[in-house]
Amino acid sequence: MSLSPAARSLRAHSRILSSLDTAADDELELLADLSAGARVVALGEGAHFVAEYGAARRRFLRYLAERCGFTVLAFEFGFAEAPALDTWLHGHGTDGDLTGMIGTTSSGLNGTMARWLRRHNTTSDHPVHLIGVDTPVAGGTLRPVLEPLLRYLDTVDPAHVELARTALEIGTRVEADSIASAAARWAELPSADQTALTSALSRLAVRMRALEPLYLQRGDRASYDLARQQLAIAIHADYMFATIHALLFAGDGLPMDSSVRDRLMADSLHWHLERLGPDARVVLMAHNNHIQKTPVEFEGPLAYPMGYYLARELGADYRAVAFTHTTGSVPEMYPDAGQPVGFTVTDTVLDPPPPGSVEHELSAAGLGGDISLCDLRPMRDDPTAELSSIRAQSAQMPTAVADAFDAVLTVPALTAEVELAFG
Repeated sequence: MSLSPAARSLRAHSRILSSLDTAADDELELLADLSAGARVVALGEGAHFVAEYGAARRRFLRYLAERCGFTVLAFEFGFAEAPALDTWLHGHGTDGDLTGMIGTTSSGLNGTMARWLRRHNTTSDHPVHLIGVDTPVAGGTLRPVLEPLLRYLDTVDPAHVELARTALEIGTRVEADSIASAAARWAELPSADQTALTSALSRLAVRMRALEPLYLQRGDRASYDLARQQLAIAIHADYMFATIHALLFAGDGLPMDSSVRDRLMADSLHWHLERLGPDARVVLMAHNNHIQKTPVEFEGPLAYPMGYYLARELGADYRAVAFTHTTGSVPEMYPDAGQPVGFTVTDTVLDPPPPGSVEHELSAAGLGGDISLCDLRPMRDDPTAELSSIRAQSAQMPTAVADAFDAVLTVPALTAEVELAFG
């Protein structure tokens, strides 16, 4: 049977990797080519809680740090929680201190990844600095950004601290281990309290911008910029309470509403880039649906992802590598109000990948049983070599794959790695 143009391109431009944890760096020359000249290289995952994706990310990160000069690791992890964890990752404190750290582990920065990073940073000549780009604890709380904001306002604008305390008090009543649980608690608030939270955050933001000269007179630029970013994160997190409640529980959300979180993550990365200096190079780790350069679509447009904004704003300085698989099941998250994190993880059987998908065409090319890294860029010059979908969690997401990503890593097997807290 003749191969499709897409299958032929995948076969011609793929590199077979011997394993996910080998130190054979010559296998990753394609990764060096993909990252050449880029300031940000994103490594995705087609599903959360997959051990093989974590192993591949660690191998790729080590290579990018040691061979390509990348010095910063940005993660789909809380902006406010990352500094304390970064200190631990550089060898401070005891190994057991990890269990006291806060932050979501659902996106791959779990105990396994954290312990590996600590070993890498304390033994390698090429350590990496961790930064977070997301809302606190996957959107489950406002406390990590509002508490330091309150302390800052107490110094530069004590007359306005009470408004911040109001926001913190209401936010504390809805906090949980994830946005799913927090959104359910937010919906149980009286509507007057929901409005009061949003109003307090909005008034704080307007006043902070207007009184910038006064705040700088009483403090310094770095503290002011950090406080404004913390407040921006709180505002976006508050917005997402309503968005996620509508999406998971009410079924009446606004179209494209989840773009709000991804716009924040892109803005957070820009905030860091402005302060890291022009020579800093960043490895970004987030779900495929967050790093792709095209809008997320299923049955119509769903969201503009972080990668869409970064590609528009960084241009060729941004590259994205998707991770997918050819096996028949995947760990999937299902809403469960009885769980502290608001969901359970269950192995879910998948439909066979359709023709035109990455997974189908890769298997047709005879690569479905291998670990492979494929360069998708040549497909952009061949209109007949079209990949029209890629797996996303337990679904098949329609997208022009070669436009959404620059390369794709494919693994033939998945192992669930469910770590819901550092430990």
